[in-house]
Amino acid sequence: MQSLTKKQKLVLDHIRRFMEDSGHAPSYEEIARGLGLSSPSNIHVHIENLKSKGYLTKKWNANRSIDLSEPVPKSSLVEQVPLFGRIAAGRPIEALEDNQTIAIPSAMMGRGHTYVLQVKGDSMIEDHIMDGDYVIVEKRDQAVNGEMVVALIRDAEATLKRFRRRGNQIMLEPANPSYQAMVLDEKDVTVQGVVVGILRKYRR
Repeated sequence: MQSLTKKQKLVLDHIRRFMEDSGHAPSYEEIARGLGLSSPSNIHVHIENLKSKGYLTKKWNANRSIDLSEPVPKSSLVEQVPLFGRIAAGRPIEALEDNQTIAIPSAMMGRGHTYVLQVKGDSMIEDHIMDGDYVIVEKRDQAVNGEMVVALIRDAEATLKRFRRRGNQIMLEPANPSYQAMVLDEKDVTVQGVVVGILRKYRR
């Protein structure tokens, strides 16, 4: 199937969710209302484009004529998210000069604001995160034990580690026996996000 524009993806996702919840297709008015549009006039254009690309079919002589041609694998859809910089254990995030973005599968998006960091170093290698990999991060200020987090230490250094809380202390655990865990007072640690996925580009 052909790739989708951002607006086409919004329309298709809304149709899919509506059909999963209600068991039938939405009307053009319901699609417009669900997307916060005052008029359904542009919905027809998006529906026709989705039909021509093979994502939708239309049933004639039916009140609700829209139907999914097939369940669309979310992995076929992509999102452009910010690439904020590079992160290494015990060093500040190395910011990138330009406002760069990177494409990731929609299925790997976090529930909230999502961004990507490139990993430098091998402190998380036993969690299968290698030097040069990209971690997909959901921006959050809270984490539960065992989650992999981007943590800011004393407002100066950012690191990628496993999060453990023990009373008023936070342990940041590496996944490499060559590195020691960091034990800090909770006031010295700020969670900036939780890792929800990993991307890897193989060298040729």
